[in-house]
Amino acid sequence: MNLAEGVQVVSFAILAGLVIATALGVVLLSNIVYSAFLLGGVFLSISGIYILLNADFVAAAQVLIYVGAVNVLILFAIMLVNKKQDYSTVPRRWIRKAATALVCGGIFVLLATMIFITPWSIETNAPGMIENTVVEIGKHFFSDFLLPFELASVLLLMAMVGAIILARRDFIPDTLPTTQEGVITSLTLPERLTELEARELTASKSSD
Repeated sequence: MNLAEGVQVVSFAILAGLVIATALGVVLLSNIVYSAFLLGGVFLSISGIYILLNADFVAAAQVLIYVGAVNVLILFAIMLVNKKQDYSTVPRRWIRKAATALVCGGIFVLLATMIFITPWSIETNAPGMIENTVVEIGKHFFSDFLLPFELASVLLLMAMVGAIILARRDFIPDTLPTTQEGVITSLTLPERLTELEARELTASKSSD
């Protein structure tokens, strides 16, 4: 994306301010639902910074993965748990705060050092400049990194199947029933009845 230098500076300042403000809201707000929504704002603001850096693929991945998957998963987890519990005083809490501050300060110093030692100026006609990052990433996926790409897809498929099996663990009895065709596996178990269907079944049994 080719923008005027002034527009880039203003856009970066706005996005950086949004990142800092929403990140502080995530940490400081006591309502975890508000923190989860503000976390989505952090991810979206960071994707805007990626767009300013001409990293369009990374920006799209940021929105799809972090906002569309991770943030939505966090919101679903909060809403499904829905556990209200008062905070209890932790003994020697200052030790945890000091350790957290020490770790955060170390990460901040490390990142600041990387920012200052990294040569950010790049010539527009440099030979390493990439016009379309999506095309280049696709070429590398299907040439240099084909094996890791396929292994990652198999790993994700295994994780998806495992998640389905774990989600159906309540339906799997200790001893699987058998039929004339053989043993019924967990993959052929009937679906759980809905609440309305269960009531109708109970009513029909009681009427009999």
